[in-house]
Amino acid sequence: MLLQIVSALGVVVGAVIACSAYFYFSNKILDLALPVKDGDIRAASRNLNRRALVRPWLFVGPALFLLVVYLVYPVIATVVLSFYDRSGLQFVGLANYQWALGDREFRQSIFNNILWLAVVPAACTFFGLVIAVMTDRIWWGNIAKSIVFMPMAISFVGASVIWKFIYEYRGGNDVQIGLLNAIVQLFGGTPEVWISVPFWNNFFLMIILIWIQTGFAMVILSAALRGIPEETIEAAVIDGANGWQIFWRIMVPQVWGTIAVVWTTITILVLKVFDIVLTMTNGQWQTMVLANLMFNWLFRGGGDSGRSAVIAIIIMLAVTPIMVWNVRRANRELKGH
Repeated sequence: MLLQIVSALGVVVGAVIACSAYFYFSNKILDLALPVKDGDIRAASRNLNRRALVRPWLFVGPALFLLVVYLVYPVIATVVLSFYDRSGLQFVGLANYQWALGDREFRQSIFNNILWLAVVPAACTFFGLVIAVMTDRIWWGNIAKSIVFMPMAISFVGASVIWKFIYEYRGGNDVQIGLLNAIVQLFGGTPEVWISVPFWNNFFLMIILIWIQTGFAMVILSAALRGIPEETIEAAVIDGANGWQIFWRIMVPQVWGTIAVVWTTITILVLKVFDIVLTMTNGQWQTMVLANLMFNWLFRGGGDSGRSAVIAIIIMLAVTPIMVWNVRRANRELKGH
């Protein structure tokens, strides 16, 4: 453990030193390459202009290089691989795309992803907004916010293990240790293997992500609510508006931009959901989603780079419109200010 901590600190310190050295020496080299001499005013002016053109690229250059290596190149390579066989050596044209359209598990994954997209972002945003409003009105609101936000500190795998105990099922006459089955049994119901019930098990998995991400939505929306002018609320109260009307007609419209940002952020997260499904069901009982299906085709059974690449492209295409919408909305807000 100590060795790992020392290694991590060494990497952090080394990276900072390396970045500092890069920026220092690259600027020195630039100044030497384009000197400013007192004798020749025209040459000095020209070199100063060239320095001004080159210097920004010294700062953004490493970031652009890493962007190309770790983002642009993988995307291009994925598109190319989607036209090749499982080994990535033989060109097969659109065969992998034809497989995707005809594969039952792929269609099931698309359906499940749509279910997740319809439920999780809406639930997280709604519960986050309601909790943000409610906790702002009570003296122990900060304590409540801390409790709601706490699951954000847990990894998806850790959260899945916690909820696995909640959904736990014991067969025969064994005592039910799972919280949900214990409650069902207490009220005279029959315990179930909840995560193996087709269709409904998807919702049991969604609850885990909602539990984790509601805290994120609450914190962002709470900050937005604090930005609503008190005069607006007071004017609504004077006009006779009740709490429900103030919430829907005053608060929600004024933080709608923040609600959209939270919604789209969680939507992108849902499209990449992987750990929860892998830990809870491993994609069994009709719970497979696209990210898990891609993982299965990429790493299991010898791997199939062509089919896994097709699924990766589908995920990227699904994320792209949301990202474009976010960028355009941000640009409109900047122009509006």
